[in-house]
Amino acid sequence: MRTTRSLPSWRPRWLWLITLVVIAGFGWTGESQAQQTGTKRDRLQPIEIEADNLEIQQDKQLAIFAGNVRAVQGALRLHAQILRVHYLSSENRTGEGQSIAKIDAIGKVFFSSETETAEGDEGVYDVTAGIVTLTGDVVLTRGESVIRGRRIILNLETGLSTVESGNDRTGGGGRVRGLFVPQRSDGR
Repeated sequence: MRTTRSLPSWRPRWLWLITLVVIAGFGWTGESQAQQTGTKRDRLQPIEIEADNLEIQQDKQLAIFAGNVRAVQGALRLHAQILRVHYLSSENRTGEGQSIAKIDAIGKVFFSSETETAEGDEGVYDVTAGIVTLTGDVVLTRGESVIRGRRIILNLETGLSTVESGNDRTGGGGRVRGLFVPQRSDGR
């Protein structure tokens, strides 16, 4: 016997808000789309998020996606166990600007673009600044080259990546380690 449940009365109201947050993602900055390249272009695309569960805390302008969370923005990918999406209320947005200010990623964080992948224990995507920061045991991969450290900062605007080692205060110790594989003359 198949049974159906009625949706809670709050769900339709929240559903439009979630749809607005995900579809709006980012506003147009005024630059020509043809002039933008790589991750800078992707950073201006809408963000689509899917997860097993969603909790919205309207008073905090916070949406918490949990369980096998996947976020896609152009060619950018962000996977984690939990994503905490901090969005701006309609009163705090200026014009058609972005509605998502920051995304916190928790648990087995994986970030990728067209040219690199990065993994860590936790991460923060500062959408406004275009900066992804991963912490914990982090690994940055570009082609066959691999860099390991305790913290990686990826600037999506400039393409600059910074890898830091841990110190005794953070419990990381050690140093940044890199394995750089040169490209062969046959293109491999």
